[in-house]
Amino acid sequence: NNDQVERVIRDRRVQAVSFTGSSAAGAKVAAVAASEIKPAVLELGGSDPCLILSDADLDKAAEVVTLSRIINAGQSCIAAKRIIVEAPVYDAFIDKLATRLSALKLGDPRAESTDVGPIARPDLRDNLHRQVRQTIDAGARCLLGGEMPEGDGFFYPVTLLVDVTPGMAASCEETFGPVAVVMKADDAEQALAMANDSDYGLAGSVWTRTERGEALARRMETGQVSVNGIVKTDPRLPSGGIKRSGVGRELGAHGIHEFVNAQQVWIGPVKG
Repeated sequence: NNDQVERVIRDRRVQAVSFTGSSAAGAKVAAVAASEIKPAVLELGGSDPCLILSDADLDKAAEVVTLSRIINAGQSCIAAKRIIVEAPVYDAFIDKLATRLSALKLGDPRAESTDVGPIARPDLRDNLHRQVRQTIDAGARCLLGGEMPEGDGFFYPVTLLVDVTPGMAASCEETFGPVAVVMKADDAEQALAMANDSDYGLAGSVWTRTERGEALARRMETGQVSVNGIVKTDPRLPSGGIKRSGVGRELGAHGIHEFVNAQQVWIGPVKG
């Protein structure tokens, strides 16, 4: 519980803190650590943008985006959560994405035939459903799912929301579940602006020509970017976010340096 965590952080034997979780919980952990003058690395929530530009391989993008959004029943910090599609390929990409999402099976996570398991807690499912309903009420179209299922377990159906616009709940809040949110951009510049218009900055991805994707990636306000591939962590590379998505880096050399003492030793000149 919270009291136990606070006692651990305040214990003199604990020299630093690394936390992965929600932005709200991270703020509390950081506050306790700061009050004890202890460093903290925070890997928090995200609303990762995924840019699909008109020159992208739509079939490959739809395949990877489906995995990125649905892995672990959509309960992943880094995932394709805001899918921003350039106007010329908007309808075509939605068709391809809908085909793949509709084929997924919701059920017992212990069964090999299951693609999507349950949500971790009932309150998380309730909040996800609130986000979906508020987004639909604000004008988005729901092509798949969107209804709270009956029966045992905290299951939520694979849901596809399209025509989502900035300001809607599913575009400005983190959706932690199997909900794909699709937004339309007039061009690449607008897509990038929409991607950066977020309180979060954990990860992002872009689907386009490699050189163009690399150039756009450098302008994305995130801690990591994937070009023509799934966003993921790698123990060899630094991982973390900016804005409300965290502080510091995990993994790689940067992650090690977060918790070492860069000590200066100066030896004066010796006479004679």
